[in-house]
Order: sequence, then C-alpha cells, then structure tokens
Amino acid sequence: MTSWQDICALSDLPPDNRMVIPVGNISLLLINVSGEIFAVENLCPHDGGKLHEGPVEGTEVICPRHGARFCLRTGEVLAPPATEDIDSFPTRIKASRIEVFIPG
Repeated sequence: MTSWQDICALSDLPPDNRMVIPVGNISLLLINVSGEIFAVENLCPHDGGKLHEGPVEGTEVICPRHGARFCLRTGEVLAPPATEDIDSFPTRIKASRIEVFIPG
C-alpha cells in the first residue's frame, strides 16, 4: 500500500538541518535545504555509509566514507565510487507537518 506518512512537525526540522527517521524498513534521511524538504534513503549503496553523517552541498549529499555524491531531488548518483542511485521520496507540507510518500 502506498501512502503519505506523517513524519514530524515542520518546526522540528529548521532550515539547513537534517534528521533520520525509521519508516518501516527504511532509514529515511530528511534534509531541509533553505526551506525545501528532501527525503532520501540514508545508506550509500557503495559501502553502506550513513549519508546523514556526510556534508550537504546545495542539493547534493556526500557519503562520508568514500565521497560518493547523490542528488537530493532524484536520488541519482552524481559521483563515484557509488554506481547505484538511492531512493528518493516525494515530500509535502500539510497543516505544518512534513509528510513523505512511501511506496508500499
């Protein structure tokens, strides 16, 4: 079943901050980039690095282990050594709450 999941209050994720939320079997990385909310899988497919520990540059997150880069909008891998994309999830704000669309 696919559905929008209520994750947290928008005020819990101020601009230029991030948080990790478990949703089912997904470790979800939420990032607020200057007021735009992104949700992506938190693990690098190259070597299992936790992306929440890496830097964010614009709309890219960088794996702290080996420097692979991923687009926060699409999950597309942008730089090696990773060769596989990460999952990205649509987000929306509803009644001052962050919701993420999680496919079933």
